[in-house]
Amino acid sequence: MREVVLSIPTVEAEQNIEIEVHINGRKKTLTYRVELIAFDNEQASSSEKVEVLRHVIKEHDQDWRLVQIGIPKGNTIPIMFRKMQPPPA
Repeated sequence: MREVVLSIPTVEAEQNIEIEVHINGRKKTLTYRVELIAFDNEQASSSEKVEVLRHVIKEHDQDWRLVQIGIPKGNTIPIMFRKMQPPPA
């Protein structure tokens, strides 16, 4: 499936975003989840941050697919997941 890139407003951690789209006249609802990964230590090395991100992604609910890892800001890194939809019946 091709991706549609949208600018979304800044959201708080652990928020779901639902977007309705019409494809060939059929309505679909796409659900995204934004999570903020916070590091207690602002001085954490890049390799430490990568390991934390790997763990979060690996252990995340399998119904959600990683879409994007955002730009770090301060001691947080935003990551976005999209809920996988069951195949059409």
